[in-house]
Amino acid sequence: MSRVNTVLGPVPAEELGLVAVHEHIGYGMPGSELDTKWWKTPEERYEETVPKLRRFHELGGGTFVDVTGICNGRDVDYYRSLSAKTGVHIVACTGFVGGDTALPHFANAGVDYLVRQFVHEITVGIGDTGSLAGVIKVGVSRGGRMTDLDKRIYRAAARAALSTGVPILTHLAIDAENAIAIFDEEGLPLDRVLFGHVDDGVNADKTRDVWIAERGGRIGFDTFGYETELPDPPFWARPRKERLDHFLRFIDGGRRIHQVLASADANCSPLGWPGVKGHTVNYIFEDLIPDLRAAGLDETAIKTIFVDNPAAFLTLQK
Repeated sequence: MSRVNTVLGPVPAEELGLVAVHEHIGYGMPGSELDTKWWKTPEERYEETVPKLRRFHELGGGTFVDVTGICNGRDVDYYRSLSAKTGVHIVACTGFVGGDTALPHFANAGVDYLVRQFVHEITVGIGDTGSLAGVIKVGVSRGGRMTDLDKRIYRAAARAALSTGVPILTHLAIDAENAIAIFDEEGLPLDRVLFGHVDDGVNADKTRDVWIAERGGRIGFDTFGYETELPDPPFWARPRKERLDHFLRFIDGGRRIHQVLASADANCSPLGWPGVKGHTVNYIFEDLIPDLRAAGLDETAIKTIFVDNPAAFLTLQK
């Protein structure tokens, strides 16, 4: 039987339902807990988060993939409580958003150590929670080119993915040539990699999304909702229609629809920063799916994007 690691234990992939594949319960940079202005108490975070996850479940959401990496505020005991409270499957990750978010203990580590870290969190558990990571997060550091540390993390992720069967999800799809070279050297099939954030307002024109897809990679349009139309848009915002048009061009009338996944990359309760008001995971239901229907996508296409493709991607493959 196909299965996916969630914080409450493995579940059959067929039971995931609609999946928000790139989201955050709460994301913060290392040290953000020392902030005195934006850091929230556990009670405040819970009060912000539960209604959003409950609404997600009410609207038809089944699974929330939290891609908050090591050093960025993961709290798996908290995730377990939220999952039990709301009925939403939560998938936690191992790995790093980018080498520049890794604390020195990890930044100075070699590939073999990083492999052991990732494999332990996938097969034994994250910390002492007993919860197994279901995806590996990797990313390109600020500057737009992979650093030596990024390359070590990508290589370790490829080896851990091959060893455990979990997939890899990237933060940004820029410098994909270096990433794909590493995955090819390690023998990792590219359908086990979701190249994320191809649609953000900073890097979209630098991302070779069609080229990546032609090599076999999966493509993540996962910053839906970060729009210039917001009252106070973030620097990675993009006009709503421009992003939607990009998505429609990529799927090319359905020719590449089996390689695409979509999400909102929203923080339920951001850590150490104010977040983006008016943007939640529920953008998927409230805005994105209606936009896709209005653009002519039928229910089969929507199920492919949000149910079938994530299930195939998240399924452990060994």
